[in-house]
Amino acid sequence: MWTIPFIAFWVLFFVTVEGYVVNPGPLVVATRGEVWPKPQSQNSSENYFILRPKQFQFKVNDASCEILENAFERYWKILQENSVPESVKAYASRTRAWLQDVSFLGYIDELNVTLRGRCEDNEFPSNDVVEEYTLQIAKGNFELSATTIWGVLRGLETFSQLSYYSKDEEYLRVNATIIVDYPRFKYRGLLLDTSRHFIPLNLVKLTLDAMSYNKLNVFHWHIVDDQSFPYVSRTFPELSEQGAYNPHTHVYNPDDVQTVIEYGRQRGIRVLPEFDTPGHTRSWGVSHPELLSPCYVDDHGRIYETGNYGPIDPTRNETYPFIQKLFAEVREVFQDKFIHLGGDEVEFECWENNPTIERFMQKNNITTYEELESYYIKKVIDMVDDIGFDSIVWEEVFVNGVQTPNNTIIHVWRDNWMDTMYAVTKAGKNAILSACWYLDHLETGGDWEKYYLCEPYNYGGSAAQNKLIIGGEACMWGETINEYNVIPRVWPRASAVAERLWSSSFVFDSIEAAKRLEEQTCRMNRRGITAQPPNGPGFCE
Repeated sequence: MWTIPFIAFWVLFFVTVEGYVVNPGPLVVATRGEVWPKPQSQNSSENYFILRPKQFQFKVNDASCEILENAFERYWKILQENSVPESVKAYASRTRAWLQDVSFLGYIDELNVTLRGRCEDNEFPSNDVVEEYTLQIAKGNFELSATTIWGVLRGLETFSQLSYYSKDEEYLRVNATIIVDYPRFKYRGLLLDTSRHFIPLNLVKLTLDAMSYNKLNVFHWHIVDDQSFPYVSRTFPELSEQGAYNPHTHVYNPDDVQTVIEYGRQRGIRVLPEFDTPGHTRSWGVSHPELLSPCYVDDHGRIYETGNYGPIDPTRNETYPFIQKLFAEVREVFQDKFIHLGGDEVEFECWENNPTIERFMQKNNITTYEELESYYIKKVIDMVDDIGFDSIVWEEVFVNGVQTPNNTIIHVWRDNWMDTMYAVTKAGKNAILSACWYLDHLETGGDWEKYYLCEPYNYGGSAAQNKLIIGGEACMWGETINEYNVIPRVWPRASAVAERLWSSSFVFDSIEAAKRLEEQTCRMNRRGITAQPPNGPGFCE
């Protein structure tokens, strides 16, 4: 159903574009110095301070560490890049009207940062991370405080967004502001598929930058799939040598993977790998065909192999030692407590008519292929649990009745998500939502609003059930994106998901959000993120 804001927005768009009334200027006028995602509590005034980037510095009042110092350096550079162009400086030097403006409260040349908790160089963000912070920009008190380094990182991002310039002044303005902020959901993710098309390392890092600008905190790395296996395994190097598009140029070697993990850590982003099985594994079989199920055809009672392969064969004893060795390596490589095990879209055609599989099912009293899939998934979940991973699985695992540990998270992604979410949470399982946030589902124009208006709690569950929804993530699958279009396809559309997952449930005005998203998009553009225009005709300062 279309909402009134949705209809109003597109009526305005077509009225202005299709010829009824066309006025000069942008379709949506961007805000100045507004925060994305919208904070939980913010009190601001028209009174303002002047920030002179070259004179400005961050000052830590308590514990410091490498993550904090690196963040200071990044955001100091961002403030320098926000400096006013020379053409504006020339004009401003002749006016400087703000010197006589009663709203001008003085200069802000340093921000005091207080970290009340520990700050350790080997610390990684986790599923239970605390990201709350308080930011005060008031006369005589410019302070950011938080109990964790991750809260400080979110507060630094907010502070960087408060600064803006107007045409009348040479320096940056920061309005007097008091913010108390924290995320609504602790899991706020973005899935990037790097198998269907290989995404170069520099663009993976740029994606992490953009995530930090929008306060997303989980990078779901869908690193391998049917089409290619770009992950370079130390245990089984043949997987990428034979399964990648190119074993020299289209792979992520161990150093690349560590670069991504560390790059994310510095920005408070968890890097969570997905190795999807038993389906989506055709690239595994290039080097290890014994893992996969040979496909058979029944020609009037004659059963013979077709030469093709389907999902991993759950009946072979040698399957499980291989999976265990690979996942034991993954446990050593990735720091996050969780691994995504997939379990979706398993095609049963190559299990059908397979005489070996049929004999196994009869022997073990397995009557359906869903039960056979469950048999496999249960063994893999128990396996990764033994090596120290907690698991995330796509919703089919739950729907098919697999008994999962209490710490397994169900990832809801299909169209009937409200019914599935109700069933998952009624069963006492933790869940994350992606069903309404598939970024590869494109529409004409700025389609961010459909993502913005999807509410995770709109499924009819109780308050107790709602507590089991730990968050959600936007998904960018790789069939139609590559290095040339991935960034503008993701951003600023994923920004809409970011605000839904961070901000209060009462933040639901898409017309107001459009103005802030216009500013956020221009802000990302200035920082090197090639985000596409969100709304329609317009320009960036």
